[in-house]
Amino acid sequence: MMKPEEIRITVIVDNTPLSDFSSEHGFSLWIEAGGSTLLFDTGRSTAFSANLHKLEIELSRADMLVLSHGHYDHTGGVAQVLREVPAMKVCMHPGALTQRWSIREGVAKPTDMPNEGKEAIRALNPSQILNATGPMEILPGIRVTGPVPRVSEFEDPGGPFFLDTKGAVPDPIEDDLSLWIETTEGLVIIAGCCHSGLVNTINHIRAVSGEERIASVVGGLHLSSANEERLEKRLWRWQNSRLEESTPATARETKRQNCSVTGLNARYQLRRQGFGSPLKEASLQHHEFRRPCPRHALSWPEVFPAGLFSEPPAQKSQEQKNQV
Repeated sequence: MMKPEEIRITVIVDNTPLSDFSSEHGFSLWIEAGGSTLLFDTGRSTAFSANLHKLEIELSRADMLVLSHGHYDHTGGVAQVLREVPAMKVCMHPGALTQRWSIREGVAKPTDMPNEGKEAIRALNPSQILNATGPMEILPGIRVTGPVPRVSEFEDPGGPFFLDTKGAVPDPIEDDLSLWIETTEGLVIIAGCCHSGLVNTINHIRAVSGEERIASVVGGLHLSSANEERLEKRLWRWQNSRLEESTPATARETKRQNCSVTGLNARYQLRRQGFGSPLKEASLQHHEFRRPCPRHALSWPEVFPAGLFSEPPAQKSQEQKNQV
């Protein structure tokens, strides 16, 4: 089992601007854990390539590409990755290649993986693809969930997602998966968008792994479109599951880390519901997370903007609302 100091997570792409780095509505992480290295998602478009260059990350060092799901803002760099590293292994659910849309105000917008990325995956040797149709170990000490059971009554995929342009067939985003690493101080959980729901994802990983302690949760939680009632229920359940299912000592030590596309209101609600000090925004792409464990989470390098809300944030612009 890994020690926390064996893990380093670098943010390649997220949606918070930073001087000298490119930003976009998208997500990508570079994960080094034990002796393994993997790329988790590939952003949306040009920010991925630009930031790889600035970070001096060589894609050929990655043992594997993991795709959290098939949305365009997490798979925009797939074609580039497979072009530069043709032998790259890819872990994904087969549904990540599904054609899909979001529909707002009657307008259908494609949200699936770019065709160039789909074609690159389909051209791979079948031996290069790990079909994550269930929980599986993909590298030593690193596992993915496969599809997450949708159990909690208050969680949904997080947007008006459909499998047709008329809005007749909802898209449950069954290809959504998360990754976890078991450490000596608990689980480090990494999500792309967590369309399966935060509570569902944590409970599923706990059940599969047999580990109750949560060291860190890193990634996009897709809470920006959650209404206040659902958000408060989700956070209340998360807090209470932490307290009821863990020993008191473990509960006191548990810290959560969040980054990427949760939205201003979601970040405010997370803080208001009691996740103030453990909550950070991972927007500085040129730094790495270090020591993702409960007793040291807050002693990681301060690589985050302030972002502490004492008042509710301003309403999102129409452009922000139209993002996936």
